[in-house]
Amino acid sequence: MVTEKRTGHLAALLTILIWGTTFISTKILLADFQPVEILFFRFIIGYFILLTVYPHNIKRLSWKQETTFAAAGFCGVCLYYFLENVALTYTMASNIGVIISIAPFITAILAHLFIKPKERLQINFFIGFIVAIAGIILINFNGSQLKLNPVGDILAFAAAFVWAFYSILTKKIGNFELPVILSTRRTFFYGILFMIPTLLLFDFQLNVLHFMEMKNLFNILYLGIGASALCFVTWNYAIKILGAVKTSIYIYMVPAITVITSILVLEETVTFLSIAGTILTIIGLFLSESNKTGSKK
Repeated sequence: MVTEKRTGHLAALLTILIWGTTFISTKILLADFQPVEILFFRFIIGYFILLTVYPHNIKRLSWKQETTFAAAGFCGVCLYYFLENVALTYTMASNIGVIISIAPFITAILAHLFIKPKERLQINFFIGFIVAIAGIILINFNGSQLKLNPVGDILAFAAAFVWAFYSILTKKIGNFELPVILSTRRTFFYGILFMIPTLLLFDFQLNVLHFMEMKNLFNILYLGIGASALCFVTWNYAIKILGAVKTSIYIYMVPAITVITSILVLEETVTFLSIAGTILTIIGLFLSESNKTGSKK
């Protein structure tokens, strides 16, 4: 059990290490692609990667199980990423980074209400949340002023709520005792299915010439293979082992990883506030993850 939980934590950490770099790839791709096009291409790539790696099918599902997969695909694949990508076109990435980071808090509340047996919450979870959010604010607004954009910020809040619902649904799917790759692929299938109407709504275009540019090809493959196929499997596995609350806490690390990646890739300047914010974020994560926060799956 200890080894299994350690593997779950490593899976969550690996996921966040990759997801923390996706803002950069998405920003690059938004120069040539619409948000819905990025979504469609990355999850189509992810779906076929999972199909290639594990070419088996789920034999039989109940109506309730099928509905759960459909809801997870709609929330975690279609709606969440669509809201996040559209929000990026309206507001600053720093705003989104802070707002999305409330997802673990929302997940904890929903898990307490809807998952049985309940995932217990204790005071150190809330203390860790406050410390981590303080660090995230320092990171995201380092050297800049807070600029509110009602449309973009509301979309980011909506994305945080949607991701929390996805986490709860993923925990329920984990109880179906199916191979994680199969269940993830099923979720992708429904996500892509729900995405199709938005392709028509937002004038989807298949311009293969854009993929001739190496930066576009590299970034879409990175999002499709790494951030979608691999990360959704590892994230769903972590939720299955650790529970929705403990896994979602790793989201606190995303802004810190984004900052570190920006320093390494974009050669941005290291500042005292970014260092302090990163330290606070890590402390907040450890406080929330400590054993005193009971998690009863």
